[in-house]
Amino acid sequence: MHTTKLVILGRDGILNKYREDHVKAPSEWVPIPGALEAVARLNHAGWHTVVATNQAGIGRGLIDMASVNAVHAHMNHLLVAAGGRLDAVFLCPHTPEERCDCRKPLPGMMRDIGLRYGVDLRHVPMVADTLRDLQAAEAAGCEPHLVLSGRAAGLTPEQVQEMQDKVPGTVVHESLGAFAEHLLRRDNLGVSMLGSLA
Repeated sequence: MHTTKLVILGRDGILNKYREDHVKAPSEWVPIPGALEAVARLNHAGWHTVVATNQAGIGRGLIDMASVNAVHAHMNHLLVAAGGRLDAVFLCPHTPEERCDCRKPLPGMMRDIGLRYGVDLRHVPMVADTLRDLQAAEAAGCEPHLVLSGRAAGLTPEQVQEMQDKVPGTVVHESLGAFAEHLLRRDNLGVSMLGSLA
């Protein structure tokens, strides 16, 4: 049975440098070194990549949808230049006070992605840089992966271990590039094992 190979990525702190004041314009969307190339490597190996991002700045009136779309057009332009692409961007525009079911750590966005692509989320790696996003992965049944970029860059080994204790099964990577390498190595191992069984 053919299964879509799908990865869910957070945006801020994973693809681009995190800003406390929100990314409000294309010029403020600054890629993390190596992140776009990592997406391209995954794409070239047959992986579809989608973004799931909380964007409470919309609900707070700090940014409108036209500006968000301009930011994402810029992001996609840079990705294409690096040889990669995103299939889609799923976002939650709500503030925490609105108590929606799509804002991470709740699993609504990931479940929508699973329905859109017809995939079993248990086989979908989700890349996070915060405990909240790891908890969202766990709630949705995705494979939780933590990258030590963005908000996770300054964590001590003890803090990383604490996050792993709170979300069992979390795999830790130095960067999105290291995550891509892990996934591609696992892919190749699976192919090798199938070959040896043939």
